[in-house]
Amino acid sequence: MSQKVILLTGASSGIGRETALRLARQGHIVYGAARRLQLLEPLRAQGVRPLQLDVTDADSCRAAVQTVIQAEGHIDVLINNAGYGHFGAVEDVPLDEARRQLDVNLFGLARLTQLVLPHMRRQHHGRIINTSSIGGHFTSYLGAWYHVSKYAVEAFSDALRMELRPHGIDVVLIEPSSIRTPWGDIAAQHLEEVAQPLPSPSSVSSSEGHTGAYLSESRRTAAFIRRLWSSSLISGPRVVTAAISSAVNARRPRARYVPGRFGRTLILLHTLLPTRLFDYLMRRTMTS
Repeated sequence: MSQKVILLTGASSGIGRETALRLARQGHIVYGAARRLQLLEPLRAQGVRPLQLDVTDADSCRAAVQTVIQAEGHIDVLINNAGYGHFGAVEDVPLDEARRQLDVNLFGLARLTQLVLPHMRRQHHGRIINTSSIGGHFTSYLGAWYHVSKYAVEAFSDALRMELRPHGIDVVLIEPSSIRTPWGDIAAQHLEEVAQPLPSPSSVSSSEGHTGAYLSESRRTAAFIRRLWSSSLISGPRVVTAAISSAVNARRPRARYVPGRFGRTLILLHTLLPTRLFDYLMRRTMTS
């Protein structure tokens, strides 16, 4: 296993944190990046190099990439792991909030990719690993904007893979299913919050969201998400870190890895079932 210089975003918690530690233990030079530097400091003692980075800030992205290049001379692997999932009915979610989710989950990823590619092209090798989701293949109830961002990451990565093949650069998608991280509680809490009506709906245009029209469905769906995330049906984060590790270390990585229970089954069901039947099953399951 050859040592690689790796820049990994979203390293302060969950899958990102576990992945940074695993790759550092393997002997790689890992720059673990996140917005809050203080959350990364405990990783330093375990071989991870903390790096402050806000993927929504262009200057922060440029500074982070430049820091790695100045210190190491090159970047071998970019792991775009930063992201979050906020749920809510389309009518309830303010568009400013939708834009932020896309800025973090898609445009931040694209911004960093653009910044590292000139260095990777010059060395004629490199690897871009993008954390997507099985939610980039189908849409769950009340999750429109989250799934928009993941569908977009899928399309972006597929196009990028074709563009970069002549330059010796691999592009890999990691598509986890439900994984035991704080993601579930955060998504459920936000779903309940955004479903609450604003105090004075008569003075606010409907485009600002928070109508209250989906409150009952949102509460039931939030309860389902919490039950699922506390059950034995979902996988621990190690299955994702193992997949990312394989994508980093393989001589010829796969284009897609689908870690976690039931991921491939759900993708197959979405492919085979009639659309309206899949819609019905999704809504029925998530509001039960």
